[in-house]
Amino acid sequence: MKKFLTTALACFVFATGLPAQQLYMPRNVKAAFEKGTRSMDGKPGRKYWQNNAQYDMKITVDPKTRLVSGTETIRYNNNSPDTLKTLVMRFVNNLHKPEAPRAGQVSTDFLAPGLVISSFIIDGERYGVTAADWGTTGDVKLKKPLHPRSTATLEISWQYPLSKESGREGQIDERTFFVAYAYPRVSVYDDYNGWDRVPHTDRAEFYNDFNDYSFSVTVPKNYVVWATGDLLNPEEVLQPEIAARLKRSYTSDAVIHVATAEDMEQERVTQQKKNTWKFAAKNICDITFGLSDHYVWDAGSTVVDKKNNRRASTQAAYNKTAKDFTNSVAWNNYALTWFSENWPGIAYPFTKMTAFQGFADMEYPMMVNDASVNDLNFARLLQDHEVAHTYFPFFMGTNETRYAFMDEGWATTFEYLIGMSHHDKAYADEAYKNFRVKRYIFDSSAEQDQPIISMSTQVSGAGYGNNAYVKASLAYLALKDLLGDATFKKALHTYMNNWNGKHPMPWDFFNSMNAGSGQNLNWFFNNWFFSNNYIDLAVTSLRKPKSGISELTIENRGGFAIPFDVEMTFADGSKKKIHQTPAVWKAGSKRINIALPASRKIRSVRVDGGLYMDPTPANNLLNANN
Repeated sequence: MKKFLTTALACFVFATGLPAQQLYMPRNVKAAFEKGTRSMDGKPGRKYWQNNAQYDMKITVDPKTRLVSGTETIRYNNNSPDTLKTLVMRFVNNLHKPEAPRAGQVSTDFLAPGLVISSFIIDGERYGVTAADWGTTGDVKLKKPLHPRSTATLEISWQYPLSKESGREGQIDERTFFVAYAYPRVSVYDDYNGWDRVPHTDRAEFYNDFNDYSFSVTVPKNYVVWATGDLLNPEEVLQPEIAARLKRSYTSDAVIHVATAEDMEQERVTQQKKNTWKFAAKNICDITFGLSDHYVWDAGSTVVDKKNNRRASTQAAYNKTAKDFTNSVAWNNYALTWFSENWPGIAYPFTKMTAFQGFADMEYPMMVNDASVNDLNFARLLQDHEVAHTYFPFFMGTNETRYAFMDEGWATTFEYLIGMSHHDKAYADEAYKNFRVKRYIFDSSAEQDQPIISMSTQVSGAGYGNNAYVKASLAYLALKDLLGDATFKKALHTYMNNWNGKHPMPWDFFNSMNAGSGQNLNWFFNNWFFSNNYIDLAVTSLRKPKSGISELTIENRGGFAIPFDVEMTFADGSKKKIHQTPAVWKAGSKRINIALPASRKIRSVRVDGGLYMDPTPANNLLNANN
């Protein structure tokens, strides 16, 4: 292992021209680098692999009984070098079973019996699998081992009831449902953990393989289905005028009312029979869908890739009483273009984005399920945040279950950056501080100071939320301040180009950012991701000018390498700011001296962290006569 690390670090020095510091790695992560599936230059290793599958599913939803039933064929490809003697299956919605582990209390309307499997066949052989004893995962011992570079074909028939109380999925109203995580799937088998058997809870998020999906959803007449992927048969399920409106929306910059509330009420939308809606999506990590017989349907499109003039469809499905959702298509048109051209500055990778009115405030591939709120600014912030998740985790394939900061931190960052384009920096700063930062800064409990790198499965309560969202976002913004926009974007694109469509770990991110920036940033990553630091600066002294120079001493009592402004107020009342990047903390000192040019007499000095709010602001101000 020592020889491996020495060689790997030498490769890093060769790639960046810089000496390398080491970051802590768990033993399984070290083993992945040693096996050659990961590389210290930030790229997938020469021996990197990941498994995938092709899913062909036929799903039926009965709105009266809330029963979801389906048959599926899974062609599971073992691209690993390992012989698999077991397949681990995952069914997230077994979370509703009364005996399932959960992070919080639920009502009886949340509870449901869970998955029932009526048939389970692998490679033509029938297995006695019922799922009765499964939690959110279940092991299926193979009668014949699945060898490396070979495929197993699974045929499964199943059913389960949607919960009456909607969370991330379930009943929205008596005739509206959001159906997510709706099918048994093969869990992830990867190069550093093996089978993913982590039980799902109501707090945890997800980790899935990139698969190809072909699926149909059969529902009664007058029910519209909105789903991940492209609708393949609009003429078969929609009346001609509605199908024509939908087709026009694919090339329209304007918002088109595909189906109004009146259209739905007068049954002018779907073909007047039981309809089977067909969809397809490739190289994506999940599919989901919603259905209703009274939701309004808006649609439009926007150019997300100017070079190729590629458009993405933007759609919205909502109750006619929801005033905020009338803006959803326009907001999504703006967001998809802005994210594509600014931050992260990579063209939106999918063909569609649908905003569906529910209760979850949750992201899904090509869909968001957001609650309706009266505050339009907040409603737009929520939608921006969930749409931003397109890149993390759906483009990048991060393990949200273990390392939630790898997706939530980025979505929070992009939510803030796009917010400045909606209003101005001052407004966006205040919104970010009020909604995100204050709950972290003014909670001094010990759990808040656990390192960001802590596995999300082992951090709970506000500590989980702040590690995943706030501290991680502040770290990314501090790194942006440190590197400057151009270098930061170059490094971020290096990471995203290395790992889109794959399964990056935190160490792949750190190594990619080092390589992309051409700098050894491990001092920064150690400071922000591997420490128990927090935010707290204090101004301790201001020495009198000598030859026109004042010296200000600042203590970093919390330890985080944050950017800040030094604001000088002069005797005549005028002011001047000097910005300091996180680079001032690179040496690891908890105390720094800053030279202040003082051609005029200084009355006072204040240190302002901006977004990096200080829990003890009184010691951030020092009068010159003190």
